[in-house]
Formats: sequence, structure tokens, C-alpha cells
Amino acid sequence: MNSKTRLPSSAAQLADPAVDERVQTGVRIQKRLLKVLKALAEYLDLSLGDLLEGIVLHSLEGKPPFGEKTLAQIARFKEIYGLSLDASASHQFWTEDELEATASAHDGPLFPEDRDWENKEGETRR
Repeated sequence: MNSKTRLPSSAAQLADPAVDERVQTGVRIQKRLLKVLKALAEYLDLSLGDLLEGIVLHSLEGKPPFGEKTLAQIARFKEIYGLSLDASASHQFWTEDELEATASAHDGPLFPEDRDWENKEGETRR
């Protein structure tokens, strides 16, 4: 058991599914980002799942999940693992298979900005 694992202190907490129910998930994530997250989890002595839960729960409340010391360590891990992505890269990842599957399913460009659009007057805009 991870040394940071917290056990419920009362029977009421054991009955709370948010405390004791975990599910295995097959999340796909960018490779270098995963390396940084794993290194950070190890640095903080947390499981990867605990780290991700903490990040998400803080984010959902609009709270920053890390302090200055941890952010400095994250910057070092990003450099070590060659992660230059930032928040602007969100929702921009595609694998070769996904691109091919999407392209074959559509009869035109993949992205709206690649399409010609007609305005109400029938003029074509790009």
C-alpha cells in the first residue's frame, strides 16, 4: 500500500461510495504528458490515480492543484521528458489511426477551417 493512502476513519465514510469505490479505466493520454505525471506522482509519493483525482477535484473547484515548489518540479520533469505542450494543446491530439479513420468517414476536409463556407448571400468564404 502506498504510504500516502488514506483509509476511512469511520463506518459512515466506508458507506460513502465517493470514499471507497474506484474503477479501472483505459484512458488514452499523450505519451510525454503521462511520463511527467508518473514522475510527479512518484515525487509526491502518490499513486497516479490519486494525483489525477486531486488535479481534477481542485480544477472543478477553480483551485490551483499545485504550489510554487511543485510547479518548479513539474517544469523540471517537463524538460527531462521533452514536454513542451501547454494548455493551448488541449483537445488537439490525434493518432495516425484516428486521422485515417476520420478522413475516410468524411467526404471532405477534417477540420472546419479547411472547408469553404457559403454566407447567406451565396458567397463562398474560406
